[in-house]
Amino acid sequence: MFHDSPIYDRLIAERGDVPTQVRREAERVSRELELVLRPTHALGYPDPSPRPSSPGAGWQRTALLPGQLPH
Repeated sequence: MFHDSPIYDRLIAERGDVPTQVRREAERVSRELELVLRPTHALGYPDPSPRPSSPGAGWQRTALLPGQLPH
């Protein structure tokens, strides 16, 4: 995205590639959550309630507006 920008290159040199570090950490957390949410599957046991494998099936992330509380 900003790979041709001297300012971006300087920030990476000074602070490290924070976006890449965040992406890797998010991927790691996502893998761990998958293991926690499906413990029997991770241990080699069949999943007692198979879920559809269609695109989009899985976690749905929704944002809350400031001041909103989850239901």
